[in-house]
Amino acid sequence: MGVVAKRSTMTFFSDAASHYSHRVRIVLAEKGVTVDIVDVDPSNLPEEVVELNPYGSLPTLVDRDLALYESKVMMEYLDERFPHPPLLPVYPVARGESRQYIYRIERDWCRLVDEIQNGSQKAQDKARKELRDSLLTIAPIFAEKPFFMNEEFTLVDCCLAPILWRLELLGVEIPQTRQSKPLLEYMVRLFERPSFQESLTQKEREMRGENSAA
Repeated sequence: MGVVAKRSTMTFFSDAASHYSHRVRIVLAEKGVTVDIVDVDPSNLPEEVVELNPYGSLPTLVDRDLALYESKVMMEYLDERFPHPPLLPVYPVARGESRQYIYRIERDWCRLVDEIQNGSQKAQDKARKELRDSLLTIAPIFAEKPFFMNEEFTLVDCCLAPILWRLELLGVEIPQTRQSKPLLEYMVRLFERPSFQESLTQKEREMRGENSAA
């Protein structure tokens, strides 16, 4: 008997504090998808998630008889399932570049965020410095285009925004200098975006001292 087969709406099982869940919530908000978002304690998963997801991980997205449990797959699925507004470029070369950027964000920055959150003190300190230095190095590119290597908001920005939102919580300070100015302005553009504000959980608002009002 399939619980999923009876489902009439999309359900997103989300970790309210995780940047991997956050990136998908941004896409859902950007697309205006009607979805039930269920905040889940990662240490106490509902039986439904355990049954649907062989890895017992968050986030998990359920759309009728389809269960997805990898955030990048969810983001691309949502972009294809709800084509407007498009969050990946139309042309194959540009789409390939965007996917490569996402891969690099995962390898270079998500890895460091995870290290800061879960590593030893020494590993955390090293990761903080590496993340800060890496962001400062790429800061000037945001002077060229309003979003990450693009005139339009894309899935790449959806991956980067949750990391930038968490910098203060992670103990990574971006100084206000001429070099960092384009990055700081990019962060403001992202954080003021209606879909980003809509995507925030109460836990995420508290990360930067915000209240529950958007």
